[in-house]
Amino acid sequence: MNNKIFIKDWLELKPYDTQTKTDGFYLKTCNDVKRAIVTNKYSFILQRFLGEKDINTLSCFVTSYLEDVISGTNIWQSFVKAHLRLYQKHLPFYALDDYDEQEINTQDVSFLIWYFINTIQKEKLIAPYNEFIVGIAENIMDVLDNAWEYAPENDYLKSFYHIDENEKDFYVARKLINTILFETYLFYPDTSLKLLNQEAEIIEKYADNERLLMLLNENIDNSTHNTHTRLLSFKGKEWAAEILGSEHPLKKDFSELSKKISGYFLYKGQDEKNIFIEHIASGKKFDLTKKSFDHSDSLKVVDKILFLGIAKWKDEWWFSGVFFDVKFDADIILEEKNSLESRKAVSFLDHQKKKIDTDKILKGQLLIFKQLNNGSQIAFMPSENIEEFFKEFTNLYNKSLNLSKKVIRETKQRAKDDGYFGEKVLNNVFLEKAETGLIFFNPKSGCEIAFDINSAFPLSSNPYYKEEDSEDHLMFLLLDESLSTELAMYCIDNCKDKLAFFKDGIGKEYLKDIDFLLRFWKRNNYHTEPSVTYTGKESPSLIGE
Repeated sequence: MNNKIFIKDWLELKPYDTQTKTDGFYLKTCNDVKRAIVTNKYSFILQRFLGEKDINTLSCFVTSYLEDVISGTNIWQSFVKAHLRLYQKHLPFYALDDYDEQEINTQDVSFLIWYFINTIQKEKLIAPYNEFIVGIAENIMDVLDNAWEYAPENDYLKSFYHIDENEKDFYVARKLINTILFETYLFYPDTSLKLLNQEAEIIEKYADNERLLMLLNENIDNSTHNTHTRLLSFKGKEWAAEILGSEHPLKKDFSELSKKISGYFLYKGQDEKNIFIEHIASGKKFDLTKKSFDHSDSLKVVDKILFLGIAKWKDEWWFSGVFFDVKFDADIILEEKNSLESRKAVSFLDHQKKKIDTDKILKGQLLIFKQLNNGSQIAFMPSENIEEFFKEFTNLYNKSLNLSKKVIRETKQRAKDDGYFGEKVLNNVFLEKAETGLIFFNPKSGCEIAFDINSAFPLSSNPYYKEEDSEDHLMFLLLDESLSTELAMYCIDNCKDKLAFFKDGIGKEYLKDIDFLLRFWKRNNYHTEPSVTYTGKESPSLIGE
């Protein structure tokens, strides 16, 4: 491993492409860091997980941490402050008695090595307490300490994380989010590489497709809006708010940037300022600001079908993503109105406006679930029985509402008047995936169904627990993004004293930082959302309707 790190390797982790006057100093430091890594007695362990290119990237990554702290770009400090706010300590895992928030620290470097290894490769789960991580971090710190006194500030780098406090343009704000997620060293092994891999797959699959550029544009726009980082499961807008800091006037606007809504809309007209559109699936109406849309002159026919993305910034809906129109097609209208997936694209607006109603619905459903299941919010059963259990739960809940036949008819009619004739909630999910499964009532979302994890739950109500499968099922529960945080925490809260994994060693240590780890492992599904989907103009549909 004698190959040098070159300037192109260093710039790969930067939001700019041309070498600046400070990059020469940091490039030399990168190579010093690499030497410290490969000459360390633990280097052979690191090389089990990382190839030479990865070690070059790790060297640039850790050196970028030094540059960040020296230059005051506030990337690393934003993570530390957010972690401190959430957990009342600066970092997970390590003893922090001598930690200095204003300096570089061995604990920082140890954490960065752990994070890098566990993000850039997925084959092995590497514990942060491994001796080789701390040993290599100490060697790297010798280099960084020597560089600290002479390291120059990179003012050009800092400019990429600045936005004028009076900025009103959504696209300028979106560019900052894009820079943070996909052009910043801290997220390079995570969101940046993920985007590069996605783009490579799209190019390979659609190389000869005339829509290739549109597909790439839509992918990066969706990623900018929707991607969560492994660090704290934050979105880009949240990192922008953290980096700008509490004194910046736009912090609140970044925090309140809405989710992106992509889908089919009907064109309903326009005035000097706005284009009026209606979301087909839900019937919700939006005023799209003309500041964001260059095709308003092409819109002539009312009820023309448009596909586009929109997001709300500073109380205005802006175009974001791709746009195309299609000929009027009654089948598209019908399919959209009967698609729960399309309705869910805007359901966050209902949950914001009707939070009390949504919470009340979920609490009522939880009571019925427990009534059906001997007071427990988790049920274990053969896979073939899950659908029947769900139907029985549905019927009991509907009866508990004590609605008159007239109200039920009116509720169904409102949905039908809105074009919704009902979609099977269960679809084909119950095709046998395993012999046994479970239903968990998640108080934040509703019924959650899972297979191949029963042995993570050594409970008296679980006849399918097998000790020999316990650790495998537990790790799947903890690591798999499709399984909710609440289900994992239910297991920990109710079973940790009966599970060998948590009694000593790594598992016991993990419990000290379990919320941080669940954010890391379940980044896209850590924040559970209600599964209640409203049909009709104002009312939620009955379950199963």
